[in-house]
Order: sequence, then structure tokens, then C-alpha cells
Amino acid sequence: MVLVKNIRNVVLTNEMDANKLQRKYFEMEKLEELMVITMEECGELIQECSKAIRMQDFNRDELKEELSDVMCMLELMVENKIITRSELNNGANLKKMKLMQWSNLI
Repeated sequence: MVLVKNIRNVVLTNEMDANKLQRKYFEMEKLEELMVITMEECGELIQECSKAIRMQDFNRDELKEELSDVMCMLELMVENKIITRSELNNGANLKKMKLMQWSNLI
């Protein structure tokens, strides 16, 4: 019997179970990090958009940087199989259809 510490103090019956649990725990930590960084990048984009509205002469380079950072995080979401590129594209197309109905952007 193998005792795995720091992974929810689970008692396991064999070494293979311990390895599976360690991998699962690593995947959960990676997912959490991916989500937190994505939230942070979205927050930074929100700030830049707010600055662009408030200021007559806003910095387009900073806005481009924040847009690129969010795009990077979306790419990482696809690479980590959180969402597929097809799901992302379908969601974007659905949003465009809603914008056609509710805004003058499209």
C-alpha cells in the first residue's frame, strides 16, 4: 500500500494508482494556472478598453499587446483541449449573429 502525501491524503493500493493520481493532480494544477492567467489577461484587456474610452489619445500598442495576450491564452485553451477551434469559431459566429440583432457593429 502506498500513501501519497499532499494529494488529498489518499491511500492507494498500488504504485500505478499513485502515478495516475499525481498526473491528474498535475493536470488540475495546470488547468487552474491556465484559467487564472486567462482571467488576468482578460482583466488587463478590460483596463485597456476602458482607457481607450476615457482618453482621446490612447495607446494602440498597449491595446494590441493586451488583445494579443488574450489571443495567446485562447490558443492555449485550444492546445490544452479546453475548447476546440471549431467550438471557438462556432461561438464567435453565434456572437456575431447576436450582434447583428442587438448592435450596429455588424
